[in-house]
Amino acid sequence: MNIIISNSSQEPIYEQIVKQIKNIIIRGELAENEMLPSIRSLARDLQISVITTKKAYEELEKDGYIVTVQGKGSFVAAQNKELLKEMRLKIVEEKLAEAVDAGRSIELSLEEMQKMLTILYEEE
Repeated sequence: MNIIISNSSQEPIYEQIVKQIKNIIIRGELAENEMLPSIRSLARDLQISVITTKKAYEELEKDGYIVTVQGKGSFVAAQNKELLKEMRLKIVEEKLAEAVDAGRSIELSLEEMQKMLTILYEEE
């Protein structure tokens, strides 16, 4: 699990962790019931406080992304498949909206945008 902390970000460190782990789960890079690093291990790897990591894990658990089993660790929660697909669709829509805005800013036509999307989609 690759998490990058930005000290220059206005976003608190625990929120950066929460957002990145949510995205990792939504993208399917962590499967249901897969074990997450321990709070101490993640804190050591990121060189941050255990309290900050604990707060991030508590937030993830509150939001239903992970479950913590006392004495065993934290695991990716079982997700409703339709809800997970909906979350992934939302990410795609957001990225496409960004691409459309960028295209419009340079007066890219819809046809040119479609050609670019087709080329990117058909790449391996």
